[in-house]
Amino acid sequence: MDASLEKGADPTLAEMGKNLKEAVKMLEDSQRRTEEENGKKLISGDIPGPLQGRIQNIGEQGHIALLGHSLGAYISTLDKEKLRKLTTRILSDTTLWLCRIFRYENGCAYFHEEEREGLAKICRLAIHSRYEDFVVDGFNVLYNKKPVIYLSAAARPGLGQYLCNQLGLPFPCLSRVPCNTMFGSQHQMDIALLEKLIKDDVERGKLPLLLVANAGTAAVGHTDKIGRLKELCEQYGVWLHVEGVNLATLALGYVSSSVLAATKCDSMTLTPGPWLGLPAVPAVTLYKHDDPALTLVAGLTSNKPADKLRALPLWLSLQYLGLDGIVERIKHACQLSQRLQESLKKVNHIKILVEDELSSPVVVFRFFQELPGSDPVPKAVSPPNMAPSAIGRERNSCDALNRWLGEQLKQLVPASGLTVMDLEVEGMCLRFSPLMTAAGLGTRAEDVDQLVDCIRSRLPVLTCTLQLREEFKQEVTGTAGLLYVDDPNWPGIGVVRYEHANDDKSSLKSDPEGEKIHAGLLKKLNELESDLTFKMGPEYKSMKSCIYIGMASDDTDISELVETIAVTAREIEENSRLLENMTEVVRKGIQEAQVQLQKANEERLLEEGVLRQIPVVGSVLNWFSPVQPSQKGRTFNLTAGSLESTEHTYVYKAQGTGVTPPQTPSGTRTTLRLPGQKPFKRSLRGSDAVSETSSVSHTEDLEKMEQLSGRPEQAASGAHSPEPQPGVPSPQEAEQTGTVQDRAQRPEGDRPQVEEPENLR
Repeated sequence: MDASLEKGADPTLAEMGKNLKEAVKMLEDSQRRTEEENGKKLISGDIPGPLQGRIQNIGEQGHIALLGHSLGAYISTLDKEKLRKLTTRILSDTTLWLCRIFRYENGCAYFHEEEREGLAKICRLAIHSRYEDFVVDGFNVLYNKKPVIYLSAAARPGLGQYLCNQLGLPFPCLSRVPCNTMFGSQHQMDIALLEKLIKDDVERGKLPLLLVANAGTAAVGHTDKIGRLKELCEQYGVWLHVEGVNLATLALGYVSSSVLAATKCDSMTLTPGPWLGLPAVPAVTLYKHDDPALTLVAGLTSNKPADKLRALPLWLSLQYLGLDGIVERIKHACQLSQRLQESLKKVNHIKILVEDELSSPVVVFRFFQELPGSDPVPKAVSPPNMAPSAIGRERNSCDALNRWLGEQLKQLVPASGLTVMDLEVEGMCLRFSPLMTAAGLGTRAEDVDQLVDCIRSRLPVLTCTLQLREEFKQEVTGTAGLLYVDDPNWPGIGVVRYEHANDDKSSLKSDPEGEKIHAGLLKKLNELESDLTFKMGPEYKSMKSCIYIGMASDDTDISELVETIAVTAREIEENSRLLENMTEVVRKGIQEAQVQLQKANEERLLEEGVLRQIPVVGSVLNWFSPVQPSQKGRTFNLTAGSLESTEHTYVYKAQGTGVTPPQTPSGTRTTLRLPGQKPFKRSLRGSDAVSETSSVSHTEDLEKMEQLSGRPEQAASGAHSPEPQPGVPSPQEAEQTGTVQDRAQRPEGDRPQVEEPENLR
């Protein structure tokens, strides 16, 4: 390819090649200076504004492609004759190189920005080829014999609607071909059904126009049986168009027979930009047709030099990479897929969905749940006796886990280019398509190994979460005040809701008291600094406030977790209720105290008499017969919310306790936590429970704590023993004997002085 610039007959091309070499040299010098300054491997541009810092991952080949757009603008200023020669040479060279690289002999090329635009122009060409009077009669010809475009059920979404909008055809002109459901891949076109559809359309007076086959579906990368489809299309005169990511493998030395058959089709669409990591590079549609007049009418060819200059960025990029560079990039992407596929086969709980397509550069896999007490079976194959609701619940649950796994892997290994997608049959899956992402992200073999390691590290969390879900549901169901919320779309342990006293389940109105309690509960749980994550999720099935609990490990103590949630929520509710009622209770208490004190003053006046209230007479009467003063008052018990007399305080010189409210139940399991142990963790006795930095074993501490907590139970069980054993003194006799011996051994002065009761003195 490089020799074409030096040996060109046109001196303009030679001068252009010389200038391009100087430009590449300038880019290399700029890259070298940038690496010396900040150690970065990529060129860092100093473009101000929103583009600053956003064009660092394009590399040299990306700058070459972008340079093509600017160079095209300069070339368009040449005089018409030089411009015509130059654009014709660029277009013919690019077409020839692409046809040789992708094994499409004697083909023409149409360059377009929108990937689907080439297929729309091909459909227009097929209409002009099959309807000879279409230019004259137009819609009337189509109305008398309606054209039919056949699309696979696995085609990319919106393709049929786009074609109808561009061609001005009604939607009944589209025919959706089902994929295999009994035999073969579930994403390959069913050829037998396709033949039946074509025969039915011919009998109804319709014209089978075009068939769109897939060499790598948009979802999982499956390839249709293109050889068999080509024979069927030749039999009925149908135009065969092929598209898909697997067409990139045509540049390699070894190509599978199904993909190689695409070289015999009528047209194909290539997307070299993502395959080679080239930004702003157009897509290419290669086609075979002998009538230049029809291609001109269909819009596949143009006499405008500006339309021919669309190939300039790709022309520059292909020369910069060379044939070896192009093959190496595609080969590297395929090796990454094979490396991941071979590694995932050794990982448990991971199912690969494209195992029958060994040559496909797309790897689609998902996490699946094993049935308890049976062999590993994917949940997609459910037992026949399982209810449809249970199947749907398990499907949603497994989809939520795969969605969580995909989000985790995308954050941990961003260079992998992993995507999460939802398939109709399999459910939520993870897709690795390095041909579309590796060149742009710079994916390496180390990134694939890191991806596999991250999958292995996340699998125990997924399996443990599935095992603990049922236990969590049972614990929440058996705990008073808690309600288990069955949300299969949540990937964590589960969802729980606290039912407070004023909770109205039938009402759909807002619940400010419940929201306040759950907000406080969420804050308390997050302050515990445990390994679990707690969130306040959205409303689910008219549930106003819920606590969503995240993924868990195998040492999570579900009983302690549920007990802590219940106790904490109850405490928050009681404290909130106490604070809310405090003002009203105090106000009523003060009013009641004023009324009672006023009544006490009136009673005191009646007891002392009216004469004692006269200043002079009252003093004389008090001097002759003094009145015994009685200090009466009222005290307000804030806890009980009641008024109490102060007579007990003045008589016994002690503050009365009043009515003691019942204590709020608290968690008992947290008292047996080991030193340094996080909340909601089981205390495992063994090597994991012994600290290497402590001289005392954590296991011994736990045993001592259990013995201390068990002594009252032992004493209580001893007090209620029915019959004492012979020869063993009873607890009462042992206590008396010990008391006598103790008194006999003590000296006289050391014996405790026991104060006699007052009535015995």
